Amino acid sequence: MTPTARMTSIGLWLEKWNLFGPERTALVFPGADGALQRWTYRDLWRRAQRRAAWLRDVHGVRPGDRVAWNEGNRAEFFEVLFACARLGAILVPINWRLAAPEIEWIVAHCAPKVVLTAAGLTSLDDWPDSQNGPSVPCADASDATPLLILYTSGTTGRPKGAVLTHGSITANSLNTQLACDLSSADSTVTFTPLFHTGAVNVLSMPLLHRGGKVVLLPKFDGREVLAAVQQERVTILFGVPTTFEMLRDDPAFATTDLSSVRFALCGGAPTPVGLIHEWARRGVVFRQGFGMTEVGPNCFSLPPADAVRKAGTVGFPVMHCEARVVDAEGRDVPQGRTGELWLRGPHVCAGYWNDPVATAAACHDGWWATGDLFSVDEEGYYRVVGRKKEMFISGGENVYPAEVEQALLQFPGVRECAVVGVADAKWGEVGRAFVAPAAVDPDALLDFLRTKIGRYKVPKSVVLVDSLPRNALGKVMKHALGELVSV
Repeated sequence: MTPTARMTSIGLWLEKWNLFGPERTALVFPGADGALQRWTYRDLWRRAQRRAAWLRDVHGVRPGDRVAWNEGNRAEFFEVLFACARLGAILVPINWRLAAPEIEWIVAHCAPKVVLTAAGLTSLDDWPDSQNGPSVPCADASDATPLLILYTSGTTGRPKGAVLTHGSITANSLNTQLACDLSSADSTVTFTPLFHTGAVNVLSMPLLHRGGKVVLLPKFDGREVLAAVQQERVTILFGVPTTFEMLRDDPAFATTDLSSVRFALCGGAPTPVGLIHEWARRGVVFRQGFGMTEVGPNCFSLPPADAVRKAGTVGFPVMHCEARVVDAEGRDVPQGRTGELWLRGPHVCAGYWNDPVATAAACHDGWWATGDLFSVDEEGYYRVVGRKKEMFISGGENVYPAEVEQALLQFPGVRECAVVGVADAKWGEVGRAFVAPAAVDPDALLDFLRTKIGRYKVPKSVVLVDSLPRNALGKVMKHALGELVSV
């Protein structure tokens, strides 16, 4: 019988790099004294092997068991991740910023064999080394074998656990390497929380697959990020619009040496066009991307040459990714029309953990319904229009908040904004804009909008606030906006 072709188990990645580039730097991170520490690929390989033995022998972890990580950004996360890959186990990073009942629900839902915290990460110094070969054999993992369960933010209800497999994570890494032309000389700064796909899968895992360098910081601090970029000669930056705005506003931005940065990747929310131009003036190509936990997350790429000319678009689907924009019946919409984005490819998740109903609702004959509204222009560039659930109908016309928000961000002085639909006796629903800072003139703002978008799209009210509520990833929590005003 001819064996089924498959990609290499992620449990072998470090073993391979221990052969091909053992002295290359894999991880850079602050030590206990604040000074940057370094682990080579040999270091990370040996530590992952010892951690695998520890999980197996102390906690009884076996293939298919879940290992929960309830801790912040620590280098040990990656030794645990690769240890789970080696054992055929499943790592579940928990959003440690959640309230205790929310964490308890996730733990009960995924039923981990062990929950790891800083206090429980026993030193590995006394565990057998792997200098003379693997001390823990690699489990027989296929492309379909789960490796990560990443729980979504749960802003509209209970969170859902997206199941990422050895195959889907590897496919995303390959897609990223091709789209970003990654080499082993590339590096990034990871500061977003490791319970989020942006921290794990946008650049960290693709770079560790490629033999590159990941600078891991415990949290976002503009001065520390800029210092790491300069000191470590970082080549690719990733963040959400808020973090790039905070970096731009940091006093060190003007003097930091950014000459090593090939480009910046921005996701999580539509990027203000003005922000793209401001980074371009510092010589940094700014590329907006799109993805979500369940489908990669790196699904589109905007060619660097188009970063300014096609600002506001996310470019084209990456190499091993198919995309469609469809109507409510699943039929492709005409060019220029808005529809829901469906994606297909080996990077798509295996569904939601213990949630067949939600999985069935998202899967359509191999296509994953993202819930995001897109359009495709005459040149074939894809543009994010908004979330399907956020669209509202005003006087019979569809209004997409993301489109209105992009127009709002063009008004001088607007730092951040969010638009929601609210009930209206005459029109059914109308827009309400939440705008920061509070010093913005609402009447001048509305007059400006009337020159940029159709009158039916212009919000009927503006709420001025000092800042908008955001989650740990920098995304605006629109469900919490009602607390800022009496509707």
